[in-house]
Amino acid sequence: MRVAITASTGLIGAALARDLRSSGADVLRLVRREPAGNEELRWDPAAPDGGLSASALAGVDAVVHLSGAPVASGRWTPARKQELRASRIGSTGAIIRAMLAAPTPPPVLIAASAIGWYGDTGDRMVDETVPNGSGFLAELVKDWEAATAPASAAGVRVANLRSGIVLSSRGGMLPRLLLPFRLGLGAKFGDGRQYISWITLADHIRAVRFLLDRPDLSGPVNLTAPAPVTNAELTRALAAYLHRPAVLTLPSAALRLALGEVSAELLGSCRARPARLEQAGFSFRYPAIGPALAAAAADSTPG
Repeated sequence: MRVAITASTGLIGAALARDLRSSGADVLRLVRREPAGNEELRWDPAAPDGGLSASALAGVDAVVHLSGAPVASGRWTPARKQELRASRIGSTGAIIRAMLAAPTPPPVLIAASAIGWYGDTGDRMVDETVPNGSGFLAELVKDWEAATAPASAAGVRVANLRSGIVLSSRGGMLPRLLLPFRLGLGAKFGDGRQYISWITLADHIRAVRFLLDRPDLSGPVNLTAPAPVTNAELTRALAAYLHRPAVLTLPSAALRLALGEVSAELLGSCRARPARLEQAGFSFRYPAIGPALAAAAADSTPG
């Protein structure tokens, strides 16, 4: 199998590339800098066709498109919102045009998405059949997934990865939590009753591999562990793993004042169930938060 990966130097892309290569797959890493070797190809996600020639993706069996600026890296100013949209929707259109320009287009597209599709669900469990929610992130994800429609229309099998919070000590949310918790400054956010749908990096990579190998699976797929937890439960589990107290609370008002609209990421609730993965027979290595945190926090392998 020959697989092309965008955002191939990011947390998920780098781990997926390593995993695919370890099993003998041929990986083409699409990068935005000068290529470091024959296994890399420069592309420009802002260009209409990704800056790629018509033959660039010839012979590729699947494209895993993971590009997207980090959602929680700053206030959602109008300029930042536009960047978030362009880095997702624009880059998706670019990679699809490049795919369809190939003499024989790659038959599979595994495209990043997010559980932001559902909006704030409170304590209601949701799966892939639930309609789009409301708010900036929900609208963003709706348009992000809609951008893959031209690929589906051309006969490409498209799976949209509605990813939850990915737990890994290499990046994402977990490293930001580990330091204050180790210092005994761990705290819940607001009342702590909001649900967090999470998945370990290891299970996320395994789920992507599962989808690559399943021609019967297309459309939205929740990449979340089967047991979402509340923020308070996550706080207790992390404190227990590190053997540190966690009795503090960051008030909702303080978070909204400090972070603005992006505070919805910390205070909103999404209780998502990986229904389609479970129905297809996928088995999670880390279905419970305690062992998942221990495994994720201990995994400090670079790259």
